[in-house]
Amino acid sequence: MFSGRAIAELFAAMGITHVVTIADSTIGAWHPAIEASPDLQLVRVCREGEAWAVAAGLYLGGATPLVLIQCTGLFESGDSLRNILHDWRMPIFAVIGYRSYLNQSTLPGDTCLVFTEPVLDAWNLDYRLITSSAQLSEIREHYDACRLAGKPGVALVAEGKA
Repeated sequence: MFSGRAIAELFAAMGITHVVTIADSTIGAWHPAIEASPDLQLVRVCREGEAWAVAAGLYLGGATPLVLIQCTGLFESGDSLRNILHDWRMPIFAVIGYRSYLNQSTLPGDTCLVFTEPVLDAWNLDYRLITSSAQLSEIREHYDACRLAGKPGVALVAEGKA
């Protein structure tokens, strides 16, 4: 839906310093543009739970990190997310790929569509669903609102064939 260049430019304009990530088929395509940006540092981790912990360390060190994972990684990373966002109250923002949202034909019956939004609701995360390229600016608007409120937030970006 978004080009790597558009995402890298957006993250840089948001003041993000580090993008902590694990690649999936959509997010991974953005990595070269993020790496090429002089304003962004791409930090690859092994597990999604680790992404929250690394972002927390960067935040404590004065950086402005963003967690970039897929919804399946959100499921895996719940305890780390809970500690960092709720117990430690760190206002870390995430962009989460919403697998199969735009087209279930590649993974018929994918339960990501059943669980992703309820999991975000259960973790009490303020999120915006981004389903079209026309909504790119909404990621920044939501980020700015969360930052102003001093709370974490999520841009849930639909994946699949548009």
